[in-house]
Amino acid sequence: MQIEDRPAVIELKNLSKSFGRVKANDDISLKLYSSEILALLGENGSGKTTLMNMLSGIYQPDSGSILLNGETVKINSPKDAIKLGIGMIHQHFKLVDVFTAEENIKLGSRGKGESISARSLVQSLNLNIDLDKKIYDMSVSEKQTVEVLKVLTRKADILVLDEPTAVLTPQEIDTLFNTLREMKKAGKSIIIITHKLEEVLAISDRVAVLHKGRLVDTVNTKEADRFSLTEMMVGRQVDLDIKRAKTIPGDVVLSVEGLTVHGNEGNVELDKISFSLRAGEILGVAGIAGSGQKALCESIAGLQPVTSGSISLSGQRIDGLSPRQIIELGISMAFIPEDRLGMGLISSMNIPDNLLLKTYRDQKGLLLKRTQARKEAEELVEQLSIVTPGLKTPVSKLSGGNVQKVLLGREINLSPKVLITAYPVRGLDIGASMTIYDMLNEQKEKGVSVLFVGEDLDVLLALCDRIMVLSSGKLSAIVENRFATKALLGMKMVGMTTDKEDEYV
Repeated sequence: MQIEDRPAVIELKNLSKSFGRVKANDDISLKLYSSEILALLGENGSGKTTLMNMLSGIYQPDSGSILLNGETVKINSPKDAIKLGIGMIHQHFKLVDVFTAEENIKLGSRGKGESISARSLVQSLNLNIDLDKKIYDMSVSEKQTVEVLKVLTRKADILVLDEPTAVLTPQEIDTLFNTLREMKKAGKSIIIITHKLEEVLAISDRVAVLHKGRLVDTVNTKEADRFSLTEMMVGRQVDLDIKRAKTIPGDVVLSVEGLTVHGNEGNVELDKISFSLRAGEILGVAGIAGSGQKALCESIAGLQPVTSGSISLSGQRIDGLSPRQIIELGISMAFIPEDRLGMGLISSMNIPDNLLLKTYRDQKGLLLKRTQARKEAEELVEQLSIVTPGLKTPVSKLSGGNVQKVLLGREINLSPKVLITAYPVRGLDIGASMTIYDMLNEQKEKGVSVLFVGEDLDVLLALCDRIMVLSSGKLSAIVENRFATKALLGMKMVGMTTDKEDEYV
C-alpha cells in the first residue's frame, strides 16, 4: 500500500503568511498521511518553521485553511493544537531544570495518571531514559526525549519536530531516529523540519521542499538523492564536494602547553592539553559532546579561567587575560562561540549594532561608527544571502542560520590572525554551509590560523589539515589528514588506543 493511499491526517490548503514585507509562506498546500514520516526541507529562511508554527497554533495564517482528518479546523493557540492531537517539539526546550523528567511531563497537564502513561510509553517505545532524573543532569538527547514524552502523554498523534538533530551527536541522532521509527509503528504521523540531506534520506518516507516561502515539490524519499534535493532547495545545482585549500603551513601562531581548566563545580574540563596551530592551517577538533571543546575555545579566547598551563599567541602569553586585554595587546583573534545569541550577539540589537560590538572602542575611548557599520551590514547581507526584513530588524527575529551568518561575517571582517570557530555550520542548510566552508578556506589561504570545532566527521576529514581528538577532557590524538579515517577518529573519541599510534600522530 502506497503512503498516498492512506488517509490524510493533515491537509494544508493554500496557506500564506507574511511578516511586514517578507512573505514567509506563499500559497502552500501539503498533506501528511497516517503513519508516515514527512521531512520538511529547505534553506534557512525558506519558511519551514513558520509553516509548522501555523499548524501548532503559534501563528494564524493570513489565508488558506487547515484540515484534520478531512474536517476544517481553527488552531488559534498551541492549546488548541494539543486538544486536536497535534504537538510540536521546538529547537529550544521548555523544561524546568530543577524538576525531574516526570515532573516536567506533568507540568501544564490537568489529567491524572500522566506518570503511568509516560512510563508505559518509555517501555513501549524502548526509550532509554530515567523519569526520576533531574533535567540539569540530563544530556541534550535525554532532554529532547522528555519533550517528546510531554507531547505524547497528552495524546498527540501528530508530531512536529523542529531541527531535532541540531545539537545531537551522531550516536544521539541514531537513538532519536530509532524512537521516531517506533512512534511511526505505533501509528503516529511525524513531520521533521530539517536541512540535513543525509538525515532526510535516512529517516523520511516523503520529502516536501520549500524555497523562498513556496512549495517546490513533494517527492518519495526512495526516488530522491542529495543532488536532486539540493537543487530543489537552492534553485540551482550545488557542488557538494567540500574543498580543502592547498597551502604550506607557516610558523606556529598559537601554542598551547599543559592546559588544564576546571569548571565551576571544580570538575576537570581540560587535563594537560598541548598542541600548536600554524599559519595557513585548519586544525579540526573532534570529540563526543562535552569532551572539553567549549572549555578549550573559551579559555583561549579569555572567557574561562585557566587553572594551569600556558597559551601563547605569536609568542605572547595570553592565558589569564580577558578578551579586552588580549585586544589591547594588539592581537587580532576572532571567536565564533557555540551559543550564538547568548554569547556571540545581542538578540535585541540589529545587524549594524551587532557589528559595532567588536569595534566601538578606539584608543581615545568610545567611538560609534554607525555609517560604516551600516555599509558593512549591507555588504554582509548581500555576500552571505542573509534573509532579513531589514537592517533595523533585531537579530532575534532572524532564523538560526541567518543569525550564524551575521556572527561569522562579523568575526571574519575583523581580519583575524587566529579564528576560533565552534560548530559554525550547526543549523545551516547545505548551501549556506558550503559558503561557510569556502570562507574558512579563504581565511586559510590568507594565512589565518583556524581552529575548527566540528561534529560531522565527514566535514572534518574533508576540510581540515589535522584533526585533534578530545576524549573526556584529555587529548586522545592529533591525526594528520592523510592518516585520518572515521573509524580511527571514532575509536579515539571514546579513548581507545591502537597498535600503531606513532604512524599518524
